[in-house]
Formats: sequence, structure tokens, C-alpha cells
Amino acid sequence: MNRVKFIKGALVSGAAFFAAPFINKGISQGTESTYDKLRENVGFNHVPNNEIKTMNTVLHKANTRGSADHGWLKVNHTFSFANYHNPERMHFGVLRVLNDDSFAGGKGFSTHPHDNMEIITIPLQGDLEHKDNMGNGTVIKSGDVQVMSAGTGITHSEFNASQEFEVKVLQIWLFPNKKNVIPRYDQRAIRDLEVENEFYQILSPNEEDQGVWIHQNSWFSMGEFSEQKTTEYKLNSSGNGVYAFIIEGEATIEGQKLEKRDGFGIWDTHSISISAEKDSRILLMEVPMVI
Repeated sequence: MNRVKFIKGALVSGAAFFAAPFINKGISQGTESTYDKLRENVGFNHVPNNEIKTMNTVLHKANTRGSADHGWLKVNHTFSFANYHNPERMHFGVLRVLNDDSFAGGKGFSTHPHDNMEIITIPLQGDLEHKDNMGNGTVIKSGDVQVMSAGTGITHSEFNASQEFEVKVLQIWLFPNKKNVIPRYDQRAIRDLEVENEFYQILSPNEEDQGVWIHQNSWFSMGEFSEQKTTEYKLNSSGNGVYAFIIEGEATIEGQKLEKRDGFGIWDTHSISISAEKDSRILLMEVPMVI
């Protein structure tokens, strides 16, 4: 698996070019598919690590993630990505990438290609400027969710829209359930969907549903909970698992205590119980466990 390369001159100018394992220099698509390069390194449907609690759960503590500090960019990788490679952390079902990134003011990734992945961006703080070869030029704000179905191929760039303040984003990639679809872009405000002390859907496989939609049998839900609030999440589809990511606060999920930026996956279940130990913000990603 090729490793990420940061071009020094671009780093100095603030227009760093991000060359992940499937990205070639420039704006061309290259000869290797994003889907194929990531898929060939998976090997299993899900691989629990040594922190496993039971046979159908996997725990990823925040301080065990892969991380790097490039000055303008601080990155945390839940799953193997770029310079971070851990054979026990390749993916959770079709969930292949969960990056927790911080961009310095005015910095970002210049134009680069993707194909045959479902790419979801959720700003947690600040605004991210996006441009692509489909004609989209927009700012993704905190409280929005963006999705790109890369399909037959897209090129795009993304930069911190502020010259002064840091922007923090979650970047999430899923393997699609069909290849070579027509590329598409969508962006929605999810702040208006919020329901106090309940999970609210922000993504699904259905175009007519609340939030954005993707080419995969997956549902994402966000929730902001008061201390000691308990709730239950019921899965939408058999054969799916749920990967929970604690954005802020602390929570106990199915008996496992979790803190800020911890990740916890569970499968072979129809529902999960969640109890907020402190005021918390939690992202649930329900995904197929078989690619």
C-alpha cells in the first residue's frame, strides 16, 4: 500500500496536495481505482483488535488512533490511512475511513481525484470551502453534512474557509453497494433536524428520507444528550452493525464506557442501549458488515 506524500513547496504555500494511497499527482484520475486500492487491503469483513470486549464488539480508544501533526494539518485516523497502517484496523464492515482532522486557517488540500467511494464530510467547528469538477463551489458549515458519490470519478479541493480560525471536520468513507455510478454531490443543513435528547437521522440509502443519501444500505444518526439521559437505537437492516463515535462528552453503550473521540463497533444485534454520562454529542454509523 503506497503511503501519503506531502509536497514541501505546497506545505509552505498552504495549498498542500494530499496524496493518499489511491491519489496520483495532479488532477488526473490516474490508473488505479480508489475502490480497488482500498478493497484489496481489507481482507476481512471486520477485524477486532486486542481491546475487544466480546465477540461482537470492537473498541477503539481515542489515544490509540493513528495521528500526525503536519503543522497546518493535524490528523487522527481510526482506521488505516495514509502513513498510518495497522492490519487490525482496516475497516468496520463497509466503513473504511474515519478521519478526525483539523486544518489551520486558509490551509487545505488542492485538487485531487477519487472514484467509487461514498465520501461524507461533517464539519464540527468552522467552515470548509469545497470546489469540484461537477461545478460545485460551496462552503460546508458546522451544522451541515456533505456527501459525494465518487462513482466513475471526481476531482475536488477543500480548504479552511477562514484565514484565522481552525476548522475541524470528520471525513468518512464507505465502500458503495454499486460501482461506476454517475458522480453526485449533496449538502444539507442538519442543525434544523436536531431533536433534544434523541438521535436524528442525517443520512440513509433513500433519496426521499431526511438528510442526505448514498449508494449503500447505511444510516447515520446524530444525537446531543443531557447528562444521564438513556435511549435506545434500533437497527434499520439485519446484517448491519453500528459504529458509535463520541464527538463530545462521555457515554456508556451496551455496558462499555466511552469518552471523547472513542469509537465502539457492535454487530449481530437488533438494537443498542446508550446512556450519556455527561452532556454528549454522539454519531452512530449503521453499516453493512459484508463488503
